[in-house]
Amino acid sequence: MQHLLLLHGALGSKEQFAELEKQLAAKFKTHALNFAGHARVPSHHHAFTIQNFAHEVLDWMNEKQINTIDVFGYSMGGYVALWLARFYPQRVGKIFTLGTKLNWNEEEANREVKMLNADKIVEKVPAFAQALAERHGEHEWRSVMSKTALMMHDLAKTHLTDADFEKITSTVLLARGSKDNMVTAEETQHAASLMNDAMYVEYENVEHPIEKISTELLSTEIDQYFV
Repeated sequence: MQHLLLLHGALGSKEQFAELEKQLAAKFKTHALNFAGHARVPSHHHAFTIQNFAHEVLDWMNEKQINTIDVFGYSMGGYVALWLARFYPQRVGKIFTLGTKLNWNEEEANREVKMLNADKIVEKVPAFAQALAERHGEHEWRSVMSKTALMMHDLAKTHLTDADFEKITSTVLLARGSKDNMVTAEETQHAASLMNDAMYVEYENVEHPIEKISTELLSTEIDQYFV
């Protein structure tokens, strides 16, 4: 049975893939992991960086004695997959990213970080704050949010460049929802145009949060892509 690794997004956890894994079980041996610092997994004081998360994937693969694996990455998870494809191409097969922001600079980082104000989230979106507390811990979720903000500032300086995208040889599908307010069609199409074997797909009326994305849509698209 084909192996498939599912990588979660920022502020997320592998539990968000539970229903998707059920729907893929007939055709795939799915694997999902929590990045350090998420869902009560100790971070050992390591900073949240794409490089660190990529090495966590490599460590997991080595532990499981998996040489190469196909990857579905949502949002940040997709960026980790592309980082692996750029710097460790022999370890990843086909890649499917969804809602992955690919254009990073100080302006973009500052815009995204403004949305990571824990106090404002508690005030304006208490249900989201509660969900984060349940996912990461009542006291830990604020730390996860602040570390994610620092990661975004780091991405403004250490992001994948156009030259990096040109060196990615993996077969890649870059997808986004038409109603995604974080990721633009332009940045996604631009990255796809630079890669050797990539295509862009847009899903109508799909927003960024994974909770709002149809599991049926995702499972169907994954099934058709990873053949």
